[in-house]
Amino acid sequence: MSPTTRDAGSVDPFKLSERDNRLYGLGSCDMKGFFSLVLEAVRDLDLKQLKQPLTIIATADEETTMCGAKALGNLGQHLGRHVVIGEPTSNRPIRMHKGMMMRALRIRGSSGHSSDPSLGNSALDAMQAAMQELLEWRKQLQENYRNPLFAVEVPTLNLGHIHGGDSPNRICAECELHFDLRPLPGMNLDQLHGEIEQLIEKRLGDRGLQITLEKTFDGIPPMETAAEAAIVKAAESLTGHQAETVAFGTEAPYFNAMGMETVVMGPGDIAQAHQPNEFVAIDQLQPGVDILKSLIKKFCL
Repeated sequence: MSPTTRDAGSVDPFKLSERDNRLYGLGSCDMKGFFSLVLEAVRDLDLKQLKQPLTIIATADEETTMCGAKALGNLGQHLGRHVVIGEPTSNRPIRMHKGMMMRALRIRGSSGHSSDPSLGNSALDAMQAAMQELLEWRKQLQENYRNPLFAVEVPTLNLGHIHGGDSPNRICAECELHFDLRPLPGMNLDQLHGEIEQLIEKRLGDRGLQITLEKTFDGIPPMETAAEAAIVKAAESLTGHQAETVAFGTEAPYFNAMGMETVVMGPGDIAQAHQPNEFVAIDQLQPGVDILKSLIKKFCL
């Protein structure tokens, strides 16, 4: 549903409003509200007292392409040692998340009258074989990779969209399949893409078809910050919660690749993200500010 859609009892997404101990508004939870907490935490801070870097970063397109985080990485600059990403986690620290990649498999054969299969080369038949290959590969991945810290402890592969053909009495000349793969930490996106190419080539390479595997979304690498990282231990101590895992992606793997240590932690619940009546609970705001102040005191002063 669009954030501008108005249901009975809905709130104006472009105007902050308070109701039932909640602050409603677009981005209040995911994740602009976090920066309000940052501003409050540093409002009375004497910057001259800082002995270690305090870096506040808002990156562009952090929902999809991660172009902002990638651009920062390409600069090759030192931005500090520790990072807090303010995604909505109910102020609980997160040190791992799955990755995500989306691909489109396109197969082109040739059409012909269905009364004689030799008159064409069915892309739909080939796609059925490719789907069978992908599902067998998914089974192998889930046998070889497992992390019980995740709610869904195996990598997932979802066949989400398929389209092909135009008539039941015509041999299908073109077929297209879209799917996503969510790998666990320790799995490499480029390597996985290469494995998919190899298994499709092995199964369909001798059928005289045109086959392409395209990136509909470059993907987000899985992320893992070490359990013993200082920022993780500090966040656990301050919140009283052991660091957890989430299924959604963040900029964290790009910051970690720059030699930083990252924890994901902020007010709000991910269940409210992308919702028409998005809100953040008011009773999570001051604890979030207090956590940030404590982290600043520990790592910057």
